[in-house]
Amino acid sequence: MNEAKAGDGELARIEAAAAAPRGPSAKDRAPPRDCGHFDIRIDRDGSWFYRGTPINRASLIKLFSTVLERDADGVYWLITPAERGRIAVDDAPFLAVALERSGDGPAQELTFRTNIGDFVTADAAHPLRIATDPATDTPRPYILLRNRLEARLTRPVFYSLVDCGVEERVNGTTRFGVWSKGTFFPLDPPEASG
Repeated sequence: MNEAKAGDGELARIEAAAAAPRGPSAKDRAPPRDCGHFDIRIDRDGSWFYRGTPINRASLIKLFSTVLERDADGVYWLITPAERGRIAVDDAPFLAVALERSGDGPAQELTFRTNIGDFVTADAAHPLRIATDPATDTPRPYILLRNRLEARLTRPVFYSLVDCGVEERVNGTTRFGVWSKGTFFPLDPPEASG
């Protein structure tokens, strides 16, 4: 299968803009030019594509991840100092591929590594949330990385998370969930608790 190359016109331009020094503060520079839709898509498995062709260069994906933003309407953008363009994201842009646990009880810390090599510890600013897949009625767990950008927990990571779970009384109801940095995150749906 072919691979998208950074030397391909538009992709090379986006890469150069993303790698450019940031220069003056945001308030002192012109807003980035709106380029419409970049033909970039992140699939459900966290793979990046340009014009339907896989982007396999990890350094390019890492670079793009640093300029990825999600607006209040849920639209994903690659935003560089010079230009911005929408991209398509099938689910979450990142995957949580590993879990490290330290401590116990409310002092426990649950740290996730993403598919792009970032680390995030679940806490009040980086909450875990459990959605339900409407097609399969199975849990879809996520953790907030930054500014509306989430990582979906892979199945093995979710199973490891469940192994850390305990029952706690929350607002008069017994819930199953996990502690991390003093915050309790329910893993069961509210209607399943009793």
